[in-house]
Amino acid sequence: MPELPEVETVRRGLEPAMVGASLVRVEARRPDLRFPLPARFAARLTGRSILALSRRAKYLLADLSSGEVLIMHLGMSGRFLVAAPDGKLSEPGEFALETGKASAHDHIVFHLSNGFTVTYNDVRRFGFMDLVGRSDLEASAHLAGLGFEPLGNALDGPLIETLFAGKAAPLKAALLDQRLIAGLGNIYVCEALNRAGLAPARAAGTLEGGEAARLAAVIRDVLAEAVEAGGSTLRDYAKTDGSLGYFQHRFRAYDREGEACATPGCGGTIERFVQSGRSTFWCSACQH
Repeated sequence: MPELPEVETVRRGLEPAMVGASLVRVEARRPDLRFPLPARFAARLTGRSILALSRRAKYLLADLSSGEVLIMHLGMSGRFLVAAPDGKLSEPGEFALETGKASAHDHIVFHLSNGFTVTYNDVRRFGFMDLVGRSDLEASAHLAGLGFEPLGNALDGPLIETLFAGKAAPLKAALLDQRLIAGLGNIYVCEALNRAGLAPARAAGTLEGGEAARLAAVIRDVLAEAVEAGGSTLRDYAKTDGSLGYFQHRFRAYDREGEACATPGCGGTIERFVQSGRSTFWCSACQH
């Protein structure tokens, strides 16, 4: 599943085509994705202007002139295709199997007033779209209870200490808890813990001040670096111009089982074990 950097890459790729334009026609080629589409989905979008396109955790949020917000989630294989007025195609943050490129999986098509066409393609249909009133957004079933944004200025050492205080849960599990910090996924948690020198199985509540501050800084740095690189290519993830996201070439822990730890002066080896059904990659020599 695409994580926060991949979703942010998609947002940045869609923004130039969508923001400021009106939806002149919306094709809903099926009544559902992962869930049924909202009632009168196409009619509620048609004629509305897109005022802004933002991200909350792994959700894309299109703020509409109607006072509603279009909530979009990519699921496992969702991707967007952007067709410019001259017919040139781009793929902002594609994260899909090759078979997803078949037009049979083009489920939602947005025709914009500026001549752009944005198509949502999803071979597995684990993604979804919903419409929620702007005033009800934070209380909606999708966003209610989400924790702090890891790229926001609020994430610092004291906040992490407060969030994890008294928690016996493993540090990795606490970082993946969307009620505490929203948007972190398995890949970037493994990377952040390795770079911060912290063991994933350690009790979250045992972090001390300096460790919490170091972890907060590393999380922000890893995510920012991944966004700059256009995300991580694990299947066919690609950026707006169709080129690959390259952060996987900077992995220091994730998916490097048996390889030398990249921490300077460490000399250890990356190991793998399973936590809550997910692979955890770490170095026992330098992560404590």
